[in-house]
Amino acid sequence: MAKSKQKADELLKKYTHETASAWDLLGRAGIDKAHSLAKDYVSFLDASKTERLAARRVAEILDQAGFTRLDKSSGSGKVYQVYRDKCVLAARIDGKSLDRMLMVGAHIDSPRLDLKGNPLYEESNLGLFKTHYYGGIKKYQWMARPLALQGVVLLANGDAVEVSIGDEPGEPVLCVSDLLPHLSQDQNRQRVPEAFPAEKLNLIVGHAPYPDCTGKDRIKLAVLALLNERYGMVEEDLISAELEAVPAGKAVDVGFDGELIGGYGHDDRCCAYTGLRALIDAKRSGRNIATLLFDKEEIGSEGNTGAQGRFWLEFLGELLRIKGGDDSERGLRRLLAASEVLSADVTAALDPGWPEVHDKRNAALIGNGVVLTKYTGSRGKSGASDASAEFLGKVRRILNTGKVPWQAAGMGRVDLGGGGTIAKFVALHGPEVLDCGPALLSMHSPFELVSKADLYATYQAYRTFFERG
Repeated sequence: MAKSKQKADELLKKYTHETASAWDLLGRAGIDKAHSLAKDYVSFLDASKTERLAARRVAEILDQAGFTRLDKSSGSGKVYQVYRDKCVLAARIDGKSLDRMLMVGAHIDSPRLDLKGNPLYEESNLGLFKTHYYGGIKKYQWMARPLALQGVVLLANGDAVEVSIGDEPGEPVLCVSDLLPHLSQDQNRQRVPEAFPAEKLNLIVGHAPYPDCTGKDRIKLAVLALLNERYGMVEEDLISAELEAVPAGKAVDVGFDGELIGGYGHDDRCCAYTGLRALIDAKRSGRNIATLLFDKEEIGSEGNTGAQGRFWLEFLGELLRIKGGDDSERGLRRLLAASEVLSADVTAALDPGWPEVHDKRNAALIGNGVVLTKYTGSRGKSGASDASAEFLGKVRRILNTGKVPWQAAGMGRVDLGGGGTIAKFVALHGPEVLDCGPALLSMHSPFELVSKADLYATYQAYRTFFERG
């Protein structure tokens, strides 16, 4: 009987699969490395609250790592390109020929509040900015919290002026006011979308009237005077501005042990940073590797800076030309068909407060490593990218060989959950594509949570893919 039980236990261990805590798998040395990576990542996150700021910081890191801008390259195998100040494409051409590439693709835009073209008005003794939210948000989460304003304004003379207010110590912040509970009885009976209309997401930007002004819009004038003094702006310049209201303040450690990072923009800058570091740190293996950082993913990868655009294809074509390969459309198609891509994006972690929205058997646990997501989309896999069994199997073998903590999961219950990444737009061009990134709590909120262990496992996954793919 004892031998029979022993055999059954052995078979149970051999035949079944359970994910384990990344904290257990990493060991002491791995945890120390995770803490070091997390510290560097937080510095990156704090400096990268918009896609423009993220692209700038990525370029600085690449410069420090010895990468050369593509237009200045003289045959260097480490090149990058910044596209329209919102995307960064970086590659290491370590192979003898460019007939295949391993790529990690992430995005550096995040949900936020954008200013409308004619934002400034005065009402009820307040100066306010009208906004239009960007990406999928819960609108009430952006009320009654400190917000910073970041972005660029193009003046009438063509000069570009950077705007940043609310993030430095001692600076005033902006905010959206919320209705007090004493007067919200009607609001409480409404559905959330009706209770928090988007047109009420108006930023408070001023209060005191312009001195000695007796006409109307005295507060509006005072706000314009401050903007003119600080940035040389007039009201018309707001039409040609890209100004984003983002959560004020810095990312912080969460929990008594400090092993979670709370902050704005983990989706998807945690994948962007780990993909960047993996590209820089990967050992030379004769493989051609690249990290592609896109804009506009949160609104469907639209426009000339989203993954549906052609700029990243032109980048690959230019690499073919530099390497002496076939840079025709046919040559580019052949390169893409032979390539493999990890779509580096986050997924939802099982929230202990809301377990009913998940299929627990197919939900990601925070702290159990990087998540492999075979398919995205919603309901009947509508709008999905669905990775092949062959590529998923290959990635699984690579991660197991590299002893990378990983788990497989989807996004919520069927007919309830779902989501999209850049994967399906990249897959249209022929490469094998799989979604791969950490699980977050409070995803798409102004204060998302990521595990430091998962962050390091994600870095390990991308680096191992580059070295062994």
